[in-house]
Amino acid sequence: MKTMVIVAHPNLETSRANRALMLELRKHPNIHVRNLYQEYPNWKFDVEKEHQLLLAYDRIVLQFPLYWYSCPPLLKKWFDDVFTYGWAYGPDGDNLLGKEFIVATTTGGTENCYRAGGDNWFTISEFLKPIQRTITKCNGTYLPAFVTYQATAQDNDSYLSQEAKRYVEHIQTYSNLLMH
Repeated sequence: MKTMVIVAHPNLETSRANRALMLELRKHPNIHVRNLYQEYPNWKFDVEKEHQLLLAYDRIVLQFPLYWYSCPPLLKKWFDDVFTYGWAYGPDGDNLLGKEFIVATTTGGTENCYRAGGDNWFTISEFLKPIQRTITKCNGTYLPAFVTYQATAQDNDSYLSQEAKRYVEHIQTYSNLLMH
């Protein structure tokens, strides 16, 4: 299975968690890792290139920090610009049919903060519903998300190292668990 990971972190240089996850991925030659903010500093996507990349991979992982209960703005723009009518959805918009998608996100809060009645009122799953529906609207298969909680905790290098290994395992082992 060919896997592409799109890392969308506005300040990857200063991120301990997303950088640790990305560095672990780069140890695996069968996983193609891209840094969206580095590739498109002007925010102008090469839509044809993005379409070709999406067609070339079976599994696409979208990695980002939970950013105001959603994804960072460049990733949202990527969806808007790349998942086009007639290509990703609508008449003849079946190019993502059969593609598997995994959302991988990090958050500073604990898992208990992301539950009904918790500090954030909702679960991570609930916050990710718009992305899930975008993918399923475009005929993609939404696989279970990968979440690293407490990503900003002090002195968590060993925790982040464990999470990075768990992340790679998650990407490589999940297969066809439909969550529409």
